[in-house]
Amino acid sequence: MDVDRAELAAQLDDVVVGLRQLTSTRTELSLTAAATLATLQRSGPARLTELAVTEGVSQPSMTALIARLTGQGLVARAGDPTDGRVVVLSLTEAGAELLDRRRTERAARLAGPLADLTDDDVAALAAALPALARLAGVPACRPTPCSPPTPGGTR
Repeated sequence: MDVDRAELAAQLDDVVVGLRQLTSTRTELSLTAAATLATLQRSGPARLTELAVTEGVSQPSMTALIARLTGQGLVARAGDPTDGRVVVLSLTEAGAELLDRRRTERAARLAGPLADLTDDDVAALAAALPALARLAGVPACRPTPCSPPTPGGTR
């Protein structure tokens, strides 16, 4: 299949922006703060410098962000057992609960528009999820959403 990848990239960007607007709460956390918490949830404890590189921000900016997140009880600081000079950051239970709540709220915002799509559109989205997850560098899928529907409508 001949696909203009530059055009596809532009169209995907439009879709991502539209989905972001549809699911955005515009409260509680900045996108960088939410992304940082999600990185800690996905990858586990990390050094501040690693987080700054992963999130594409300066170390001073990440330091300020982590200070706020720590103050809110969303991130915990601990010494590295192998190097006492290093601080390791991890997601707290409150941080994980906040991410779960935000994910549930975003999914609820998508449920309405998804209900308005045809069955063929929903099937196409389900089939595209694994490739989109690889493109985004996120875990492939939760088992149920990426499982193709079976006859009779169950997964």
